[in-house]
Amino acid sequence: METATDLDESRLTEEREVVAAVTAALAGTGPLTQRLERAIQLLADRLQMVRSRLAELELEAEPSRGRTVTGRNLQASLVGQSEAMSEVYEAIRRVSGSQATVLLRGESGTGKELVAKAIHLQGSRSRGPFVRLHCAAVTESLLESELFGHERGAFTGAVEQRKGRFELADGGTLFLDEVGDIPPSVQVKLLRVLQDKCFERVGGNRLLSVDVRLISATHRDLEAMVRAGTFREDLYYRLNVVPVTLPPLRARAGDIPLLIEHFLRRFNRENNRHVRLGRDLLALMTRYEWPGNVRELQNCVERLVVMAEPGSDLVTLDSVPSSLRGYVADMERVTHGAGSMPKSVKGETLGQSLRDLEREQLKAALERSGWVQAKAARALGLSPRQVAYKIKKYGMSETEH
Repeated sequence: METATDLDESRLTEEREVVAAVTAALAGTGPLTQRLERAIQLLADRLQMVRSRLAELELEAEPSRGRTVTGRNLQASLVGQSEAMSEVYEAIRRVSGSQATVLLRGESGTGKELVAKAIHLQGSRSRGPFVRLHCAAVTESLLESELFGHERGAFTGAVEQRKGRFELADGGTLFLDEVGDIPPSVQVKLLRVLQDKCFERVGGNRLLSVDVRLISATHRDLEAMVRAGTFREDLYYRLNVVPVTLPPLRARAGDIPLLIEHFLRRFNRENNRHVRLGRDLLALMTRYEWPGNVRELQNCVERLVVMAEPGSDLVTLDSVPSSLRGYVADMERVTHGAGSMPKSVKGETLGQSLRDLEREQLKAALERSGWVQAKAARALGLSPRQVAYKIKKYGMSETEH
């Protein structure tokens, strides 16, 4: 376990590294403006880290203002102090006091299950069970049985009676992840449960009643699915009573240092390590947009901790484990390098460069799909609505290209 002296020495070492890097940047070669830009960027990166640590100290001093939700406090491994996350916390506080059905929207990896668990823990059903089901992970033939259970002999392999998720969640909360993947045949039966609070097991004829609060989640564009006829409109309105949208990690970049430190503490503890990340690697990870959101960042930190050289607890860009060098190299390419400012082209900024990259990726996906937006969306891991928005954002059209 690190002592206060160890922590102070670690912080002092980091400050020395920053000062040395700034001095080297100012004394380097090249135009003065570029050297100043580089020094300013280094100081800005360090300032962001300091602000993140100050925020964590405030949270530790005032648990009621915490960032993770457990018991009666608004905390279940939710990390972040950004404005976007503050809105999520407020939404959790409001909906947890009700019995309304909640639909969590957002990209994959944004923490929808954690928010669902936080709503459950904050509400009157916190003493009841919290049952989850990932709808996309179950085949259509088995999904009905998973939801409603089955009687003995209902189908081949049903050797005994089995309760479904609705029965198991009686008196508590049922969380259905990727609800947009539920096939139409099961959508009808799910609608009935939401309307009448009762159902029959597969192969049975006895009506069962349950008291369950439903929270569902999806990254799909349900509105487009309703228009296409692949998702029932009446079920959509039953699920979408209280919508809560979770922000992607790129929309709350200020939370990235907090998340990195949170995951470092967790995986160091789990693996009996004391791994720290060098300033250059931290700066790169803070500027990266993380298309896989918090889940991708979590996996990256865990791999860094597990794969770090046994004899060295400091991981820098130069000492990244060989198994991760290709991944980190891709991060550097996208962010134009962690160790230097992006090369300016007629005053082009990093943000402009990333927008140009996004536009080119969108254009390539549209051309490969014959400008069918739904196909391009699947290739990019986006919803059709997001693709349509980006096409409008960049003023693109099929005739132009």
